[in-house]
Amino acid sequence: MRTFLFSILAGIGIVLCLAGYFHLKNPRLAPVNKLTQDISVTEQIKQEAIGQFKERGFATIIDLRPDGEAVDQPTSTAMSVAAKADNIKFYYVPVPHGEIPQQSVAQLADALRNAPKPILMYCRSGKRAVRTWSLVEASRAGGMDVNSIMAAVKQGGQSADDLEQDIIRRISERTSISGEKR
Repeated sequence: MRTFLFSILAGIGIVLCLAGYFHLKNPRLAPVNKLTQDISVTEQIKQEAIGQFKERGFATIIDLRPDGEAVDQPTSTAMSVAAKADNIKFYYVPVPHGEIPQQSVAQLADALRNAPKPILMYCRSGKRAVRTWSLVEASRAGGMDVNSIMAAVKQGGQSADDLEQDIIRRISERTSISGEKR
């Protein structure tokens, strides 16, 4: 009887060890929400998961979370090194909490314009990434209309109702693809 119980306990121990090993080797991926065909958003990711996002087809990762927001947060440098090791393009566009600076909107616009697609953006919860993207899209010549932007934000699991007037203003100030004001 003792041998049987020992065998059961040993088997359980082996199963738990293997489960822990595979969990560390393949961490749980955060949920990903599509904003457009080429742009998706998620919450904070770990450098160990970058290879899995590469396997899911992402060519670029954009980090919108400023370094040092949380003790357990990987730095942009660590994320950049991990992305390079997994042959995935990495951009760092820090966006602070609160009002979104125009400089951050311009930096994200440059990254989105130049980055290989598809793109995965992240911050702590995905909120700043989605909201900053909405301002970029509203400013982009040939970009979406206000209803499409707001629908994409909602699809991204966020709200930008407080940005709607700014989005409308940016759309009205757009320069068309031909260079004319719209």
